[in-house]
Amino acid sequence: MIELIDAGKTYTSGTIEFEALKGINLAIHEGEYVAIMGPSGSGKSTIMNILGCLDTLTRGQYRLGGTDVEELDEIELASVRNQQIGFVFQGFNLLSSLPAWRNVELPLVYGHVPREERKKRASRALERVGLGDRLDNKPGEMSGGQQQRVAVARALVGEPTMILADEPTGNLDSVSTRDVLSLFDELNNLGRTIVLITHELEVAQRARRIVWVKDGAIVRDEVNAA
Repeated sequence: MIELIDAGKTYTSGTIEFEALKGINLAIHEGEYVAIMGPSGSGKSTIMNILGCLDTLTRGQYRLGGTDVEELDEIELASVRNQQIGFVFQGFNLLSSLPAWRNVELPLVYGHVPREERKKRASRALERVGLGDRLDNKPGEMSGGQQQRVAVARALVGEPTMILADEPTGNLDSVSTRDVLSLFDELNNLGRTIVLITHELEVAQRARRIVWVKDGAIVRDEVNAA
């Protein structure tokens, strides 16, 4: 499903070059639950941006569902981001002025889904994450854990093939962290592919496979026996 082949990324600022990824080779199959773990500056955020089609490689290849992403134009890339990838971010990225269901429906708005159908699907997504009774609550009326659940519902509403979660528990307390990670467990058990970016070992150990990244390279790739 996902394949990075000799993937390299170099950032240039004036005469200074920084090699963020150094020949990464990584395959993630449909239905896997993978944590990409490493300290700040290790390259894991760059991997996330590449996998999410938010950035491009300097060299090498990224294949998503058998398609070479480099060959897609901007319209096709926007469609991939909207339909194939569900994003969950550390900062929730919810619009404070909108109720939960309106936040969840946003990917469907961009996909030109009719309004009535959008609300139905947004409501179902919120029910799936245990917030069926919070449809009309705005983010400021919910806890951090509930806001992250809204963000997960938004990621799910388009039925993407992959959930890409970037430090999704970084702003949560321990109870909310457990709740959100349990939700990822449930989604993976139902066959959803999940890629979790984190610097916390305790969080990474909830995944079924851990890819350790350091200085732009994969240093270890192992099945999680925990």
